[in-house]
Parts: sequence; structure tokens; C-alpha cells
Amino acid sequence: MTHPYARELGDFLRARRGRLRPHDVGLEPGGRRKVTGLRREELALLAGLSTDYYQRMEQGREVRPSDDVLDALAGALGLDDAERRHLFGLAHAARRPAPARPDRGPETVPESTRRLLRVMDTPAVVLGRHLDLLAWNPMAEALLGSPDSYPPDRLNMLLLLFDDTLTGERSCQDWERQALEYIGMMRAAVAADPTHPRATAIIGELSIRSAEFRRLWARHDVRASVSGTKTFRVPEVGDIVLDWDTYPLPGGPGPVMLVFTAEPGSADADRLHLLASLRATRSNGRATPPVTPR
Repeated sequence: MTHPYARELGDFLRARRGRLRPHDVGLEPGGRRKVTGLRREELALLAGLSTDYYQRMEQGREVRPSDDVLDALAGALGLDDAERRHLFGLAHAARRPAPARPDRGPETVPESTRRLLRVMDTPAVVLGRHLDLLAWNPMAEALLGSPDSYPPDRLNMLLLLFDDTLTGERSCQDWERQALEYIGMMRAAVAADPTHPRATAIIGELSIRSAEFRRLWARHDVRASVSGTKTFRVPEVGDIVLDWDTYPLPGGPGPVMLVFTAEPGSADADRLHLLASLRATRSNGRATPPVTPR
């Protein structure tokens, strides 16, 4: 049976090899090519490896590359710092026997973190390692809508992002960037535990029903934590542009807090607080579907 980390390592190498073109590394394309990226033998030559050895790595067979080999591969593939750490992490994990019983206990949010959420005057949520929505504050509910009408197993950022009933048109210029950010976080989680049932269920469902997800997942992009800017299109108050950052919770890898902020005194801050006031004064008690970041 193929070691799960070796399989993930092979998939990552194959995706990164497919990203390169011969001219990127100073090679002549030559005659007719069956692959769009580098051939295995071309990458092996650049890294100073035998083609057979490199092929076994891509196939996830019993190969335990040294750090020198990994350094050579990282250089040949032109990996950035995050990708290099990902490569080394997968390879080091593949050297160890697969744990018989990995730690897969339920993710919990400490009461102290819940208190912090409640007193924050800006939208904030807690995401689990597989992007499940574990907790949120009233400001987040004002911005994103009430999650109470969704079953707990559907409260997942990737499942919501690729839900056609919520996203509608995906022509906005930063939708794919946003999807890649969340997918990169899921990739980092998979690297930590490739066979986790929750990851398998989410990726399996989206791979079946979304061609867009399959295309983006195949890129093997990875992000440990991310930050950026998002525009939320909210009918009541108009577009709200917010910065967002992720903060790991104390206690090791796992849940992170995702916090949205606006420049104090800005029009975006005014719109955000107006939205919170409007939601708070509603008396009909109906849950509002999550707003799609645009």
C-alpha cells in the first residue's frame, strides 16, 4: 500500500513539474511534445537525479529522498519558500511509518476565544483545520448572514464558496483568487493528515460536482495562513472593502481566527457599522443567507 504522504508528495511534484515550460529553465522545446510541462527526464536532469529515481518519487513508491535531493528538486522546480516547506514536510513525513491511529479528536473553540469574539467590534470567525466554521461573532453574522439555517456539516468555507445557489455569477475578478486562498489552506491541512475523513469527504464531494474545484485543486497550491482584501457586495449598504488576516489559536496546529477589519473612520467602516445596526434592529427573526465575497 502506498504511503499517504508519499502519494501526496508525488502529486505535488507532478503538479509543479507541469507548471514549468522548457524555456522557463533554459531548455529547447524540441520536437513534438506529449506534455505541456517539463518531461520527467528533463526535471531529473536539472536536479541531477536519475529518471528512474525521480519517476518512483512521482509514483509515490517507496523512496525516501535526502534533504540534498529535496534541495535540488526545489531549485529545479523554482519553488517559493512556502512550497519548499511543503515539499520538505511531505518528504519528511513519508520517511516515517504511517501512524496507526492519528489524533483526530473533535475541534473545539475555548470559551476564552468565544468571549474574545463577542467583545470584538469587527467581524471575526473561527475556522477549523478543514475550513469548517466553528464560531463567529455578531459582527460576522451582520456581514456574512446567519449560519443557523445550515446543518453543521455544511458550514464549511469551501462548500459554501462552491455552492452555486449562493455564489451565482463567478465573473468577479477576485473570485478565483479567493478560491485559491481557501484551497491552499485546505492543501496545508491535507499535508498534515492526507487521509483525514473530513478532508476526504469535502474534497470528494467538490471533485464530483465542481469542474472549477477540480481544476484549482489540481494546481497543488499551498498556504499555511493567508491575508488579503475582499469586497463584500451587500444590497442594504453597498460594497464594503475589508482587509482580512488569519491568526492561529494557541495550542498547536488546528483552528485559526479569521478577522476582517476596515480603516477606522473610513467609508467602509461606516458601512460595516450601519449594516450591523440594520441587522440588529430587524424584528422578523429570519436567517439571512451568507453574503458572497465578490
